[in-house]
Amino acid sequence: MTSFRQQRAVLFADISGSTPLYERLGDEAALAVINRCLEVLRRRCAEFGGTVVKTIGDELMCVFPDAESALRSAQAMQDSASGRASSEAPALGVRIGCHFGPLIANEGDVFGDSVNVAARIVALAKAGQIVTSEETVAALPEGLLGRARRLGQIPVKGRERNVALVEFVWQESEDLTVLGTVLEVAVKPMRLVLQFGGRDLAVDSGGGITLVLGRDAACDVVVPDRRASRQHARIEARRDKFALVDQSSNGTYVQGVGVGEIVLRREELILSGTGRIGLGHSPDAPDAVAVEFRCE
Repeated sequence: MTSFRQQRAVLFADISGSTPLYERLGDEAALAVINRCLEVLRRRCAEFGGTVVKTIGDELMCVFPDAESALRSAQAMQDSASGRASSEAPALGVRIGCHFGPLIANEGDVFGDSVNVAARIVALAKAGQIVTSEETVAALPEGLLGRARRLGQIPVKGRERNVALVEFVWQESEDLTVLGTVLEVAVKPMRLVLQFGGRDLAVDSGGGITLVLGRDAACDVVVPDRRASRQHARIEARRDKFALVDQSSNGTYVQGVGVGEIVLRREELILSGTGRIGLGHSPDAPDAVAVEFRCE
């Protein structure tokens, strides 16, 4: 068994919107549409020197020799996917996550931190979006740096350091203003800082990041409380603001300066100022595990 370490770009391309397609077209027809889309993504991968390591349901895992080829392939994938709509089969969205770094190759598969980071990144991307890391951007030639836009930082399970996210803008947009070598939205983004369990987590608005709060170990903010649902609530970064969205059984309690306490039940609230969040009960309840927040 031979394995070796190398610097490579790991890219995940995940097809979204397949569930309603099965309902609309039926199983066989929908599967045919999805397979055709996957085949197009495979061709775009090969065109830029990439290798498809495996197919996981509606998702491809690819490896590229460098960051540039990976992101140029991602751009071609999105361009192809966006033009495949028809009256019988609407275009399927593709979300792409990519990270450049060391990995271990072993008998046709790859392993290591870079794979885990890329998998975490694609889970945060939205349909039609390419999200990567600062490490990937640092390995790009100067000509592509103008398509990079900072999003914020996220924790990755098993990692001590957060990962700084960057969106790679594959379409021309009038909403972006060049600042040095990195693109930023014209509206100055806010920063949300969450404090919980002795940890700080900071993210910037404007990049479409979604954080999940709950008691499940896979959540971004893990609250060990039986009154909290496994995936209790989410915080969505929306341009220059943050929306807290309850999706729980017991409700989400929010305390803020001057507003008292608000209970969300399958509702959402725009966060502002400073305050505390309780999952399933008030932050003031005995033995409560409160998540503190502040918007800067």
